[in-house]
Amino acid sequence: MSVVVRFSLRLAACMLVVLACWLLPTAARAQGQQRVVQFTGIVATGDSLLGVPGATVFVPKAGRGTATNAYGYFSLPVLAGDSIIIRSLGYRNQYVVIPPDYPRQSYSVIVQLREDVTVLPEVRIFPYATEKAFKEAFLALRLPKERGSSSAENLNQDILRRIFNNAPVTSMGNYRQTMQMQQLEQQRRMGMGPSQYSNNPLLNPFSWLQLIKQVKDGEFKKKEGVDY
Repeated sequence: MSVVVRFSLRLAACMLVVLACWLLPTAARAQGQQRVVQFTGIVATGDSLLGVPGATVFVPKAGRGTATNAYGYFSLPVLAGDSIIIRSLGYRNQYVVIPPDYPRQSYSVIVQLREDVTVLPEVRIFPYATEKAFKEAFLALRLPKERGSSSAENLNQDILRRIFNNAPVTSMGNYRQTMQMQQLEQQRRMGMGPSQYSNNPLLNPFSWLQLIKQVKDGEFKKKEGVDY
């Protein structure tokens, strides 16, 4: 066998060994490890497509998850083949499965939740062990008379007057009084509110103007044919 043929066979064998070494880790990685996929989407209500805030997106196999924001958006890294549960209070659970052979790096969905209306049974609470004992205690109850009772004492005029005279003014009372005083002062400045000038006609210039006008018009003259 010639030298050229031997060299060609050795070169081909080396290339096969290199190719096998390069393909074996890739195949092992494809068989032993799953692809990481970025799972994103919006969780909305089925009737209005409004985002559901606070909905949980959970991967039971991995034991981790996330929650939607105020607009119902979420983003979570998962593995190809994972099964995700999306749930929220008052809605039915929804399930999303990532295909095992999904080739892309991102997976986006819009999940529409359906309302789950649950009617709870009626619960009646009594202060006694049984309803019969409660009825017996209620029928045996004796209410106090009006005279001498605590309600009558609280409506005593002397007590009410003492509370009225000694009770401090609250913050709301001070605020109302201040607002009333400011409004009254504003009315006085505009001439519409009561003041020492408006209450005393001798000090009110508008009263003097009216008096002078009445004198000029002769309203104080004795009219003919009229007896006073």
